[in-house]
Amino acid sequence: MNASGWIQLFIYIAVLLAVTKPIGLYLHAVLDADGKTILDPVIKPFERLTYWIAGIDPKKEQDWRCYARSLLVFSVLTMLFTYAILRLQDKLPLQALLNPQKMVACTPDLAFNTAASFLTNTNWQAYGGESTMSYLSQMLALVIQNFFSPAVGLCVAAAFVRGIARRETAFLGNFWVDLTRSVYYLLLPISLVGAMVFIATGSPQNFKPYDAVKFLDPFTTQVAKVDANNNPVVDAKGQPVMVNQTVDTQTIAEGPIASQLSIKMLGTNGGGYMNVNAAHPFENGTPFCNFFQMIYFISIASGMTYYLGLAVGNKKHGWAVWIAMFVMLLPAVLVCWHYEAAGNPMHIAAGVDPVDGNMEGKEVRFGIFNSALFASTTTDTGCGAVNSMHDSFTPIGGLVPIFNIQLGEVVFGGVGAGLYGILVYIAVTVFIAGLMIGRTPEYLGKKIQSYEVKMASFYLLIFAAIILGFSAWGALSNWGPPTTDPVTHASVPNNGTNNNGPHGLTEILYAFSEAAGNNGSAFAGLNANAPGYNTALGMAILFGRFGMLIPCLAIAGSLARKKVSPPGPGSFPVHSVTFGISLIGVVVLVGALNFLPVLALGPIVEHFLMLSGKMF
Repeated sequence: MNASGWIQLFIYIAVLLAVTKPIGLYLHAVLDADGKTILDPVIKPFERLTYWIAGIDPKKEQDWRCYARSLLVFSVLTMLFTYAILRLQDKLPLQALLNPQKMVACTPDLAFNTAASFLTNTNWQAYGGESTMSYLSQMLALVIQNFFSPAVGLCVAAAFVRGIARRETAFLGNFWVDLTRSVYYLLLPISLVGAMVFIATGSPQNFKPYDAVKFLDPFTTQVAKVDANNNPVVDAKGQPVMVNQTVDTQTIAEGPIASQLSIKMLGTNGGGYMNVNAAHPFENGTPFCNFFQMIYFISIASGMTYYLGLAVGNKKHGWAVWIAMFVMLLPAVLVCWHYEAAGNPMHIAAGVDPVDGNMEGKEVRFGIFNSALFASTTTDTGCGAVNSMHDSFTPIGGLVPIFNIQLGEVVFGGVGAGLYGILVYIAVTVFIAGLMIGRTPEYLGKKIQSYEVKMASFYLLIFAAIILGFSAWGALSNWGPPTTDPVTHASVPNNGTNNNGPHGLTEILYAFSEAAGNNGSAFAGLNANAPGYNTALGMAILFGRFGMLIPCLAIAGSLARKKVSPPGPGSFPVHSVTFGISLIGVVVLVGALNFLPVLALGPIVEHFLMLSGKMF
């Protein structure tokens, strides 16, 4: 933990603070259907044309049920569209231009998993982008979802905030209007500017076939010999026969990278064009680009807190929520940074310089601090992009991103999702505070009653049930790609983990945590591209999005119908230090109580085993 890291951390905090208010002001203008923005002269005609083509009356509002139905219909249609593109990518027109590498169609389970993932702002990838997806699939199916999925999150957050701000009405706005304005006025223009930044820092944007370049210094390595049927050849003792192979060529993947990179970061999507995501120089070329990305993917989520304060007429409340989120973010960064800088004691005992820290799985050009900050912020915000391999972190360093996700994507969280998630926790916090002082709980003058508490409880419990249930199922199953016995050539079941013991459990736990939390990052030690994992993770992803999103709209609809009571001497001030501490306590305790047992069996026990000299 050196001075350079501390300076970068302070600069990061200062920039994050600086962008929060301007973005919040702009969000308020965009999410107010009558709001005016500086882009109106350019975009307003396209907005009106869209309403006319789609037959939308922008003045007609919807109650929460109608709003939810519109959202679900839109989601089903766009998921089917994405699935179809992935299944037909080798048969669609313009193959020479849009599929020059001749990528084959995705398997049904992989197409389902990917369509569900990009639909829900999860962007978990069980495949290597540059070796699986055509340019058309990357640019059309996936990038379109990269716009739509954060826009849907913004729609739900806006509806929730309207439910709080309005009184004695059943209406929460119009989903189609919110969706259109979110894409046209916010995501599209900012992502265009962001794409220019990424092109300037080295990200390609073209349709060229991949380049093959000759090494200046070819090398020879040994590989396992295979027969005509691609089965490994073994000797009399059953050991693989190794043969020399000269490597003198490298394939350099290219394509429309910058455009996908920009919206994947802005929308907290996180799905990389390249398999190694933000660790690849074409996706993250310079230290400035790395810093820009970490601000870029948290900016809208941070601005949503200021938008909340403006919309409900209580700016102090918006800042109180921001501070509570930041207070949960900072310790995560510091703990992850500390344990990665301290390194692995077994490596140190073997002669590795302890000053280097744990550099396994990290880019040398980013180092310990930027890897820890990226890992913490990407899992706090629901972005899921990674610039290092979380599977190679120390046990406690790896615990941090898992626990960030398990808090429920509320420490700033994803675009829109972070705000509506924290509002559920606020409702629970206010309810508990009301019980403690013997008054009917109120939030900004509206009573929090049994219906809201039941919906909030469902929101919190289904999240834990998805993670723990699917993780237990996965730990007991062999869902990974089967391996081949080198002697008998028979197919051998495999659970897909890269390590055994507690680390293997952590790999499975992380996968289903990110799926339910719609985060999309990976430990990268789980080989999940097989029918079992693709199907199970796809189901967890869909349940984690819509099983939690619908209760939020139900709460919003209930709050919108309520009267507002004037504040009294027993009202709970939602901008006070007490409120902030209570909110943090509820978020952390719910996360800790639900997941501490399984974390104790995974990264925590692995930490103590590491100290005793055992590796996995």
